[in-house]
Amino acid sequence: MRIKRLAVAALLVLALVAVAACGGTAKNTGTQTASESGSEQGQGGKVIKVGLVTDVGGLDDHGFNELAYKGLQKAAQDLGVQVNVVQSKQQSDYIPNLTNFANQGYDLVIAVGFLMTDAVHQVAPQFPNTKFGIIDVDYNSVVTDSGQDANADKSKYANVAGTIFKTEQCGYLAGVLAGLVEKNNALPGLQGKNTVGVVGGIAIPPVDSYIAGFQQGVKAVNPDAKVLLEYANAFDNPQGGKEIALAEYAQGADIVFQVAGGTGLGVIDAAKEKHLYAIGVDADQNYLGPDNVITSAMKGVDTATYQLIKAVVDGTFKAGDFTFDLANGGVGLGVFAKSVPQDIIDQVNQAAEDIKAGKIQISAQVQK
Repeated sequence: MRIKRLAVAALLVLALVAVAACGGTAKNTGTQTASESGSEQGQGGKVIKVGLVTDVGGLDDHGFNELAYKGLQKAAQDLGVQVNVVQSKQQSDYIPNLTNFANQGYDLVIAVGFLMTDAVHQVAPQFPNTKFGIIDVDYNSVVTDSGQDANADKSKYANVAGTIFKTEQCGYLAGVLAGLVEKNNALPGLQGKNTVGVVGGIAIPPVDSYIAGFQQGVKAVNPDAKVLLEYANAFDNPQGGKEIALAEYAQGADIVFQVAGGTGLGVIDAAKEKHLYAIGVDADQNYLGPDNVITSAMKGVDTATYQLIKAVVDGTFKAGDFTFDLANGGVGLGVFAKSVPQDIIDQVNQAAEDIKAGKIQISAQVQK
């Protein structure tokens, strides 16, 4: 049984057109804003307004932020909500961008990414009548500001919902693929050093869970393999990502897993330059290098964004977490490159079934 693609993948072409249509800049704040869209009536005849604040990677990151925007656009089309998006250019934009939407009376404001935890922690209690959702962060992390404010009053965060992704699961599957390719010398041009690499963005839990799973997946099928790991300490530095990847290829890595957002686009460029291989992240990135991106570890950010909005429309939004994993289609793998042998794909798919059945347990802790 092949791994199922994420539920909203069928909207890819439509969503990409929507992204291409985005425009307009707010130069005084260093942000970019898309025109509002969606005009149908929400529940009870009220037009529900949803604002999306991206992380610094921006809408053209071919991954995390772009996926959130796809989910936003799908909600505008399917649920009749009015939507708007603002792109953060630096981390200092987070609080003003969230605050601006809340001040304008938006019903739901969605923050994209772990780096916005502190901003939501600060802003949400100031606007108890506005609902806040945050992508890739659990509710308790927002309440406590990732443990920095352990005595925070939970009653002040009754308007916040988090989203959790079990990305150690899809990371594990990507590792099984990489480990089997190395073990069996299964792709053209391998260097024969039984080595793979990882380029992380910033060492935060949503990044490290991918990497932890990958490490375990590689070692499960190829215990002698070497796994290189380096962080770029940025999500918006493709050149830095490329330089790290080139260094890992020079050390004998044949496959480099990018877990670095926009920075990771440089990893894919390096793979193409060296005629070697990469694994994409968050979205299906095979189209960026069909011969080089052998698969992608996918996170249903679009699904999570849509579900947050739908909960507001349905009147079911409440404080707590939405959880996404292999079993409910919230994480998974993208398409495999044509060069990947079918027998390896079959073994990866079997590992997916074993994870869903509880036969394989995966830690989210990185081995450094």
